[in-house]
Amino acid sequence: MQKRKTVADILNMKKAGEKITMLTAYDAAMASMLAAADVDVLLVGDSLGMVVLGYDSTVPVTMDEMIHHAAAVRRGAPTAFVVGDMPFGSYNSGSRDAILNGGRFLKEAGCDAVKLEGGLEVCETVTALVRAGISVIGHIGLTPQTATQLGGYKVQGRDMESARMMIEEARGLEKAGVFALVLECIPDELGEIISEEIQIPTIGIGAGVHCDGQVLVTHDLLGMFDTFVPSFVKSYSKLAPSIKKAVDEYTSEVRSGTFPDKAHSFSGESNLRKLLGLG
Repeated sequence: MQKRKTVADILNMKKAGEKITMLTAYDAAMASMLAAADVDVLLVGDSLGMVVLGYDSTVPVTMDEMIHHAAAVRRGAPTAFVVGDMPFGSYNSGSRDAILNGGRFLKEAGCDAVKLEGGLEVCETVTALVRAGISVIGHIGLTPQTATQLGGYKVQGRDMESARMMIEEARGLEKAGVFALVLECIPDELGEIISEEIQIPTIGIGAGVHCDGQVLVTHDLLGMFDTFVPSFVKSYSKLAPSIKKAVDEYTSEVRSGTFPDKAHSFSGESNLRKLLGLG
């Protein structure tokens, strides 16, 4: 059985120059496949709100929903390094709520760490979580939970002032105790600078190749959707058309009476109808 990675292992990957792979997982089946493919970190992202639950954004996602899916991921990948995404409202009201909710990810779902969004304004909360024994990944740049305050889903850090602020946020979060930092939708040069300025690993999503690792939403990677796909996403497969084709064939065969055929049916006692006196 594969040994579960630790926070120290993730930190040492940056020191060794090894790129870190992170993908989202929301259920046991997908988690099992990703773990078998040796993905370093499984993120139970609050993106499940849009990808799985049908919400318009990540904001409506609740702690109970996150715990439900995180526990399924842990069951599907018992040796994976699993990170639970703290949903909007679960840590914004202060350290006490953050510790209680962060603790749920560890106690109820078996997560190894949590992730939360925000810059300098969450540093105090991060420190409280770490002191409580909860490992934390930070997240700056485009932060989906507060995207409306940022002007929508846009690239962040393009001007000198905002780039300088983001570097300070990265330094502040490192000092506060995060062991890794997600950088979302920022210029690739800024991603490179931040990765050089801090000692902890950076995990990019639309932040360039110079980050210490990369994360994608697995459904985007697999081409599960045939509508909007962000420009920074590379779809390594196009499953949506294949899924539709398979379902179309199934419904057609059921309606025509060709499925199930003899090969997909069971036989029983011969002459059963006669034995039952049914003619």
